[in-house]
Amino acid sequence: MKQLQVLCVGDVVTDAFIKLFDDQAHTYENEHGSWIAMQYGSKIPFNYVDEKIAVGNAPNASVSFARLGIPSGLEANVGGDKAGRDIIEKLDKESVDTRLVRINPDNASNYHYVLWYKEERTILIKHEDYDYHWPKLKPKEMPEWIYFSSISENAIDFHDELADWLDENPEVKLAFQPGTFQMKAGVERLKRIYQHTNVLILNREEAVDVSGGNHDDIHDLMDRFHSYGCKIVVITDGPDGAYASDGETRLKMPLYPDPEPPKERTGAGDAFASTFVGALIKGNNLEGALQWAPINSMNVVQHVGAQDGLLSQEKIEEYLQNSPDWYRPEPF
Repeated sequence: MKQLQVLCVGDVVTDAFIKLFDDQAHTYENEHGSWIAMQYGSKIPFNYVDEKIAVGNAPNASVSFARLGIPSGLEANVGGDKAGRDIIEKLDKESVDTRLVRINPDNASNYHYVLWYKEERTILIKHEDYDYHWPKLKPKEMPEWIYFSSISENAIDFHDELADWLDENPEVKLAFQPGTFQMKAGVERLKRIYQHTNVLILNREEAVDVSGGNHDDIHDLMDRFHSYGCKIVVITDGPDGAYASDGETRLKMPLYPDPEPPKERTGAGDAFASTFVGALIKGNNLEGALQWAPINSMNVVQHVGAQDGLLSQEKIEEYLQNSPDWYRPEPF
């Protein structure tokens, strides 16, 4: 296995985007959040299905890094089925190293259904029950970074194996973008992962859920994550942009302006997080990374799915050169 700058770790899936007609569903709000509703017990027409192969937080990041010219690989599980073969083929075409993608002959590959209504999506998920184990990497296979994200709740002990490996290899940096089950597990259960984290990225609501901090106080949220051991903390905040702290400097970054209304928002967070880390790998400081990340996120939502809109470094720099005067981070 060739030397990688970043090894992305997490589940990989095929997403089937089911485009719903605007008049066949509606949304509403209540005290529990936003909801989508369709007529119960009926046949509901849909527009079309668009299948996106080899997606998920970690594989999206691996493709993002590859597009930025950063040698990347993926550690994940697939089944011994056509969907699994298609996933590996797709990643190979994206120049993502797949030698750590483990084929499980007796399992199916992860396959999710995405209800795409207007510009938002609701994802029906099912994680296959794989036997998760951290791989034995030879010294020449050692990556500079691990990018760790969403993985099945069946993989809770896998976190301990990764933490053990990071203990043994302290020179390897960790970027952590917690997934649903990792947030549910809590800080105490994953405290060794948080202690090793060089870059933590989550959105504001996730930051509140994980830390128990004050939703209205970004400083409180950041202080909590720094106290867990995280060196750089990035909290995205939807239309209000993003915040970042390295323990000394704290910056707020606005969104890059959308050239057109978003088509579909899947993968915006993955694009932001991976591009932020990619900018650091490329030698940018906190300010530079904050300027790169929203550009890739902006372009992803102009496409369907999480990967079609991912940009090269050259295109990101082109957008940055043509950015408005107000597009820059400010202390807060």
